[in-house]
Amino acid sequence: MGKIKQKFRQIKKLPTWIFWFPAMLMKISFKIFFRYRINDPHHILDDPQRLIGITWHNRLMYLCPALPEKVLKNTSAVISASRDGQYLADFISFFGAQALRGSSSRKGANALLGAIRAIESGRNVAFTPDGPRGPMYKIKVGPVVVASKTGGVIVPFVINSSRCWKIKSWDKFQIPKPFSSLTMEIGAPISVPADADEETLEKIRMQAENALTAITRDPE
Repeated sequence: MGKIKQKFRQIKKLPTWIFWFPAMLMKISFKIFFRYRINDPHHILDDPQRLIGITWHNRLMYLCPALPEKVLKNTSAVISASRDGQYLADFISFFGAQALRGSSSRKGANALLGAIRAIESGRNVAFTPDGPRGPMYKIKVGPVVVASKTGGVIVPFVINSSRCWKIKSWDKFQIPKPFSSLTMEIGAPISVPADADEETLEKIRMQAENALTAITRDPE
């Protein structure tokens, strides 16, 4: 068993078609087992262009089937350059989303440059700015830098579940329980001045972190 596990870890990329079944299973289970609604008081999704979405790493489970198809197809997600990140990139491709590879710990400059180019071309970009290793619920400055360089606006959003299991990981990753309620909360857009200095970037980073925290609800 140890040798098999070691050989599996040496595989950097599995055939993309392998992820078709789990993607379809997630789509079906989302429709059958959950009551879902979107709370978008600022009408962000009416015209979703050049948005820089930020959400928590532990709320990714049903993010792809929860987002409207028109949003997903125009969104590039910043995903870790690790092997696990490759699996996630292949998985989300079956929902119509694209991946930008890199994170704060690996190839971060490549990811930020890719995000800037995506926004400039009219696409949206999604970040999990407390990932890939935490600290939990503490965002990094990357999305704010991208907004300052491009004029895109930061939009905090999160999926809250009424009941879930929590994995024993650094972020207490959440798996919603069947027949629970899921709500996507979308916060107010946050603008960033062009070519903001370091002090301004930090100030808006804190503003974005507080805004995302304000719409986050943990099941009791």
